[in-house]
Amino acid sequence: MCSKGRVYLVGAGPGDPGLITVKGLACLQKACVIIYDRLVSPSLLRQAPQGCEMIDVGKSPQRHTLPQETINALLVEKALAGKVVVRLKGGDPFLFGRGGEEAEALAEAGVPFEVVPGVTSAIAAPAYAGIPVTHRQQTSAFAVVTGHEDPTKADSSLDWQKLATGVGTLVCLMGVANLPQIVAKLIEHGRDPRTPVAIVQQGTEARQKTVTSTLADIVDKAREADIKPPAVTIVGEVVALRQKLRWFDTKPLFGKRVLVTRSREQASVLSERLRELGAEPVEYPAIEIAPPKDIAPLDEAIARLSTYDWLIFTSANGVSALVDRMSEKGTDIQTLGKPKIAAIGPATAQALAGYGLRVDYVPEVYTTEDIAGGIGDAARKRVLLPRAERAPKQLAQALRDKGAVVDEVVAYRTLAVDAADELKALLREGQIDIVTFTSSSTVRNLVAGLQGQEPAHALGRCLVACIGPVTARTAKGLGVRVDVVAREHTIAGLAEAIVTAIAERERDDER
Repeated sequence: MCSKGRVYLVGAGPGDPGLITVKGLACLQKACVIIYDRLVSPSLLRQAPQGCEMIDVGKSPQRHTLPQETINALLVEKALAGKVVVRLKGGDPFLFGRGGEEAEALAEAGVPFEVVPGVTSAIAAPAYAGIPVTHRQQTSAFAVVTGHEDPTKADSSLDWQKLATGVGTLVCLMGVANLPQIVAKLIEHGRDPRTPVAIVQQGTEARQKTVTSTLADIVDKAREADIKPPAVTIVGEVVALRQKLRWFDTKPLFGKRVLVTRSREQASVLSERLRELGAEPVEYPAIEIAPPKDIAPLDEAIARLSTYDWLIFTSANGVSALVDRMSEKGTDIQTLGKPKIAAIGPATAQALAGYGLRVDYVPEVYTTEDIAGGIGDAARKRVLLPRAERAPKQLAQALRDKGAVVDEVVAYRTLAVDAADELKALLREGQIDIVTFTSSSTVRNLVAGLQGQEPAHALGRCLVACIGPVTARTAKGLGVRVDVVAREHTIAGLAEAIVTAIAERERDDER
């Protein structure tokens, strides 16, 4: 709970949410108020505690949400009200981020503050493009300048004569609009027109775009590539190293924007894997996990756990729902060890292992039919299936056909979440490349959230990937075209299947 006012000026990094510092993340997680810029990743904002006040003060060259003086006053006001305030700024607070002005305002008002430095795009964007700003054989010095000075200043404070020839690498931030003037100044003051130049747009993000050329024609190349802010310009011989050192934009899913429809609690695992592959995950959970409307049947099943021969879990959600309810009731979790335990796949088995529970059986093929066939002689065996409210019935029926006595109990519900207007706009504008479904409920609820739009039309040319055949059948039944079904019905298997499908599609396009 917030009690004593303090402001943390936190650098969010250049775009990739994984580049925030450990201390910066800790500040977010204890904030009462977050006052953030437009370039901050939405995934960072989700690290805030529940109930944290969010204030967007983002600026762009064409739009100022709040004047700087108003932002300064807002920081002081919230802190003096006893709030722990995080001022979340793109890049580093003190590198062209006006953090110095905000710190001055706080100091003058007697507000305690701390500065948490961030990874600056001046180094990160070149690095993600495969360009080291220094190199032992190339240059031992670099300079960082702004391409957008304070318009109220009478004269420029940049000494172009020294900058043009006095440093090996020149990094220019916020210089897209003034690129022709910057290039002209450098050449005028002695920089060789043949000097290599790179411009990196949206550096460290999946939509990163890099253009390389020389001072002589970089303006034309940038115009042809339709380079837009935010972008970083690098001038120097180190740019030539890009062809050898590029690593980020060669990843298999680089540049792909992927819709992740899992519940918010589970989305991070898939999102992290997608980022590792170079994609940009767009998290719009189609479902929320909630307790059953009637908890009594689950409680009764927990009370007679020792009477079951098999306990079969078909999802990690079922594991956490049952174990959490046992904890609430004060029931020893080791009671789960009395019946044998089966898990439909490795992710479910891993969830059980996280509670220290031994899994007796995981099928090689992760389907309900295989799990039913793998528990041996089922005649007169008592089986408990903790399930979602709308779970498919095939597994229970297959077990009963084998002579088992099966109790299905609702352990959790999946609630639909309406697709936000922003998501609908992304789909409508073709800004989503891949849509992922990890359960039947994610399909049903996303289709419902589209509020009457035809799935085939709404998803357009998106590559649609399902984690397994059950999810794929649900999708097809609702009119969703399915392009990819993972052979291994896990998050890793789904990611691998997407990589394979994208590679095949790109090969087809080249023919």
